[in-house]
Amino acid sequence: MIHKSHYLLSYHLQFFAEGAEKTEQPTAKKLADARREGQVARSKELTTSTELVALFLTLKIFIGYIVSRFLETFIGNYQSIGKMLDGDFTLVMAEGLLRVSIIRIMVICLPIYMIAVVTSFVVVLYQVKWKLSIKPLKPKFNKLNPVSGFKKIFSKDKIFTLFIEIVKIIVIGYIAYDTLRDEWNTLIILYDISLFQAVALIGDIVIDLGLKISIIFLIVGIADYFYQKFKFKKDMRMTKQEVKDEFKQTEGDPLIKRRIRSKMMEVSQRRMMQQLPQADVVITNPTHLAAAIKYDRETSDAPVLLAKGADYLALKIKEVAKEHQIEIVENKPLARMLYYNVEVGEEIPAELYQMTAEVLAYVYKLKGKI
Repeated sequence: MIHKSHYLLSYHLQFFAEGAEKTEQPTAKKLADARREGQVARSKELTTSTELVALFLTLKIFIGYIVSRFLETFIGNYQSIGKMLDGDFTLVMAEGLLRVSIIRIMVICLPIYMIAVVTSFVVVLYQVKWKLSIKPLKPKFNKLNPVSGFKKIFSKDKIFTLFIEIVKIIVIGYIAYDTLRDEWNTLIILYDISLFQAVALIGDIVIDLGLKISIIFLIVGIADYFYQKFKFKKDMRMTKQEVKDEFKQTEGDPLIKRRIRSKMMEVSQRRMMQQLPQADVVITNPTHLAAAIKYDRETSDAPVLLAKGADYLALKIKEVAKEHQIEIVENKPLARMLYYNVEVGEEIPAELYQMTAEVLAYVYKLKGKI
């Protein structure tokens, strides 16, 4: 005797869905949700490089003012210390001198601070637009997972970032070497010039070198910004199932919407059929369309469409009309225009007055009302 064994293998469809390829563009809702979460395409490289360019440009423009003011502060402090040493030099006097020096230095550096803040604000605002979110500041304990953290270290993004940093170091090294090589003959004369001239010369070299490096950083930052935008759009892509699920959440399940629409149509048709016995006449074309109208001089200025229908509904309208002894008149053009141009409960338009009046006059004559 052979016994057959049956094995039941349970499975979950979501395991198959997880591997679905994200081929659909992100919807407006997903982008809005990501924005509320603080997820936007943003390049830190662009922000940093722009700040560096602004810094060295500011130094190049205001270097004369900054150096002269620093020398004035330096000389003034030494003169003040010399005067203090002639008398009683106390700790309070030293604190006052230090406080005044710090304030002067802050005022001297104020253009640098202001331009750095404005530049950083403008660049960040350009990237993320005017949308503040505190959610990125909230602690996320899932980031403390050492396994996921170890995976991120060797992810493609980290490897790409490491490659960019190595390239930047090589480029910076080459630019510094090339600049100093060109200025080598100038640096040799530092021993033969005054201290002020030597400081100004070194300052010019440092600022020029900083500008060159900053411009390279800016090019890298612009490229990184476009890469971040491309990566963000790629990361925001959705699977077809995600698009369907989101549509159900926002617009509602199409099946449920069809059911609701069907119920609404049933209620509307039921109400329409209840008003049908009040009609004066039913106009047909004669088989596919039917429209019932009523004219009451006391309640309306023109005849009102009480009911209309096509095919099966048109047949039901004619059956109810026969039950309540309502006249049925065949008029193909009028039936078609009433069905396609007038909604139930509306007065007929002026263009149909003449044709409707002729039908009503015919019906009233049959009933002996005129």
